[in-house]
Amino acid sequence: MRILLTLLALNFGQAHAQTTELELVLLADASGSITPDELAFQRRSYADAITDPAIVALIQSSAYGSIAVTYVEWAAYTGQVTPWMLIDGPETAQAFADALTGPQAAFGRNNIGGALLDAKRLIETNDHDGWRKVIDFSGDSANTYSGPPIGASRDQVVASGIVINALAISSAERPGLPDLYDRLIIGGPGSFVVVARGRDDFAKAVRRKLILEIGGFGPGHPVADAAE
Repeated sequence: MRILLTLLALNFGQAHAQTTELELVLLADASGSITPDELAFQRRSYADAITDPAIVALIQSSAYGSIAVTYVEWAAYTGQVTPWMLIDGPETAQAFADALTGPQAAFGRNNIGGALLDAKRLIETNDHDGWRKVIDFSGDSANTYSGPPIGASRDQVVASGIVINALAISSAERPGLPDLYDRLIIGGPGSFVVVARGRDDFAKAVRRKLILEIGGFGPGHPVADAAE
């Protein structure tokens, strides 16, 4: 009996062995407020950031030397643009960037609560087991028109051990958006909001956000601040 219990314990440990540094869902806004040109620009910004030599080096210097990433667009319904991909060097980073193509994956008005829960499902059902699990939510509004309440969805995600960070695409029309994202959307240990003040600032904000998430840094970390 003791041998059987030992074997079961070993098998259980192997089944739950961590395989990568981070499971990261890049959850990008594709609702009606985002134009096709802005949608393409968002994808290019993430492609440029993930292939940046400094970010690739940060991935390779992590404890596991890799991260698992998927890019998902959200609106009334979410859609995966890329499958889960393991990035562990320049070649796999470029493969992820090259996969950021194809038609828009989500349509309709905002369903933020549903998007967060879909991202949670994608983390819980993939083939990777990251030391950290993060949903990286970006958008230009905190309004929601369908689906479950934002607060209840956020609380469910955080209770499962997943951190939610956010990129607020702020503007003169929505100057208080970062504060709304801070109160309504982010959650979990070390969670944060990065602000992009318009299109010109978006690519820089994406790069800074990825440095924070991949490195497990706080928002005031000098490595992340250097990305400014």
